[in-house]
Amino acid sequence: MKISFHGAASCVTGSCHLLEMDGFRLLVDCGLFQGADELFGGESDPFGFDPREIDAVLLTHAHLDHCGRLPLLFRQGFRGPIYSTQPTRLLSGIVLQDAAHLHEEARDRRHNHAKGIIHKRDDASYNISDVIETMALFQTVALKTPVKLHPDVTATFHDAGHILGSASIQVSVREKGATTRILFSGDIGPKNVSLVKPWSPPLDSDYVLVETTYGDRLHRSREGSIEELARVLAQTLAGGGNVLIPTFALERAQELLWVFGQFFREERVPPGTFFFLDSPMALSATEVFERFRSELSPELESFISQGIDPFSFPGLVTARSIHDSQEINAVRRDAVIMAGSGMISGGRIVYHLERHIDNPLSSLIFVGYQAEGTLGRAIVDGEKKVRLLGEMRDVRIQTHMINGFSAHADQGDLLAWCSSMQVPDQVFLVHGEKRSMTGFSEKLPSIGWNNMAMPKLHETIELAPAKGKRL
Repeated sequence: MKISFHGAASCVTGSCHLLEMDGFRLLVDCGLFQGADELFGGESDPFGFDPREIDAVLLTHAHLDHCGRLPLLFRQGFRGPIYSTQPTRLLSGIVLQDAAHLHEEARDRRHNHAKGIIHKRDDASYNISDVIETMALFQTVALKTPVKLHPDVTATFHDAGHILGSASIQVSVREKGATTRILFSGDIGPKNVSLVKPWSPPLDSDYVLVETTYGDRLHRSREGSIEELARVLAQTLAGGGNVLIPTFALERAQELLWVFGQFFREERVPPGTFFFLDSPMALSATEVFERFRSELSPELESFISQGIDPFSFPGLVTARSIHDSQEINAVRRDAVIMAGSGMISGGRIVYHLERHIDNPLSSLIFVGYQAEGTLGRAIVDGEKKVRLLGEMRDVRIQTHMINGFSAHADQGDLLAWCSSMQVPDQVFLVHGEKRSMTGFSEKLPSIGWNNMAMPKLHETIELAPAKGKRL
């Protein structure tokens, strides 16, 4: 039995891990590389394996850096089942359709620029038809219910507390009378999660792959972050500016709707303030959240039982069409504008920022991780001039980073997640920049996790059978 790391290895995005045992090849996640991580293994690079030889895929959740290359996997010959929770299947369809549109737009721009010449890069892109065919391969599973993938291989999905439908997946392989268990963390949510049910990993695994996105730092408390958000909104709106928030369509958009609804009900924003959600993908994702209310956190369930819609409130204006989005630009003040993409790597937020980037009265608030190489990361790092829509622009807008809304566990939460389980034979640190993996590796011995590795991209590691006899 061996495992190889074809994404999220010494980098944050592109999650993709291959487990091979006795002729059976199982892929866990198949995500897109984003930002600077594209230098590690962009979509135009080989997978590191033959997609036609993959027997099945397990998908931890619907974020693009975990599911974004599935249609490319299909395009290159994969025809096996893709197992996920039902919310993940629905959200993945939304995410992948949006990604396909972006692929098609980029391909059209390249063709127009090159007068119809086909670029080699186009061979690595996919279209809506590929997405439809890929979605037909999905099979949904229930949490904590083993699914037989092979006579000697089962997979069990466990709550990861990250976004709706997210799961950590334990793969159990039986060989020579013993069972070896490999746990893939996926992305882990904070311990005190606000939107969905908290994480609940299995007690005992022999090998654990754990994400380390924030393995070297602690988040500000959610309560403190809410107070800071309220303060920035009040100051900016009182000063005559608008508030721009680059928003991830899954989880972050719904989190903000919940918080802003609370602000509205508690009269913590000036009368006449408009909140715009300018993201068709976020609107579609919110409909999925509404459909799976039983999967939401106890806090939200309590409010729903009182007849309160956690994702809607007076003053909220939604924008699906381009025309709706363009009309928002006419609102010069008293507006809070949420729009994708969350790292300003594209999407409608770019056009809103273009109108406000040199306005010191307005504020740009980041509420999520900004990958290296993205425009969002450049602004967070304090760049005073950035390239926006092909032009160099001065950054005069006020900028704020409020990280207490992250859907990722911080260092303390990651240690708590690990501590909730028995010590494994070995742990692999993935899904993190070098500093975050190193910072987390220095803390793991404090809970007895001493045998650890930080695999490199496309590295293959042999897995010894479980040291203890776990039947």
